[in-house]
Amino acid sequence: MLWHMIAWLELILLTLPLFVLSFLPGNYLGRWYTRLFRVWCRSFVRALGVNLRLHQKNRQPIPERFLMVANHPSAFEDIGLPALFEVDCLAKHEVRDWWIVGRISAAAGTLFVVRDSKASRRQAVTNIETRLESGHNVVLYPEGGVKGKRIHDRFHYGVFDISLRTGIPILPVFIHYEAQNDFYWSDQSLPRKILDLMTTSNNRANYYLYDAFDPGEFSDKAQYANHVRDCFLAWQEKYLE
Repeated sequence: MLWHMIAWLELILLTLPLFVLSFLPGNYLGRWYTRLFRVWCRSFVRALGVNLRLHQKNRQPIPERFLMVANHPSAFEDIGLPALFEVDCLAKHEVRDWWIVGRISAAAGTLFVVRDSKASRRQAVTNIETRLESGHNVVLYPEGGVKGKRIHDRFHYGVFDISLRTGIPILPVFIHYEAQNDFYWSDQSLPRKILDLMTTSNNRANYYLYDAFDPGEFSDKAQYANHVRDCFLAWQEKYLE
């Protein structure tokens, strides 16, 4: 379709300067590049033809500073969340090596972690706290990666420990893709997954935003993590079952 061709042309025209600018020294890159990255993410969403919808279920205003958590059934969240929110992402280190996309993401402030490395996870915590101290918001996936089309059997404690120690609230987003099989990212390559998204039988992506969790209401990270996971399970039952 013509509109799809126009969307891809727009994405290409945005990608070229962002890719070139990503070679600038890090001290030249800043919030201006991150803002361009968010524009690029929204363009990418249009090029994929995904109908991305934000449902504001929150009753309270969004905190000025927050740690965002979401379930992670697809690769699409990596552009879907920054398309909607001003957040820096934490991603697996393999993303850095993705051609063009990885370099642009890194220049835009994406943090990377080797999930199987304890030292890398510790460094990621330090990097996240530094980013929070500088006034940025960060999004993480407490399931520890793409675990399936349903909420995983546990949430890792890292983000909850950071929230307790810094006093920064956790802002939850429950993600629901109506064509779950098309969006679910298992062992497909990135080009294959892009094709799946473009040819999906149902392009609706629902992102449900809820009220932030106050870390002062929890005594330890295990209680905090289990409570937030229980909320995600309740939202799963509401929207998926």
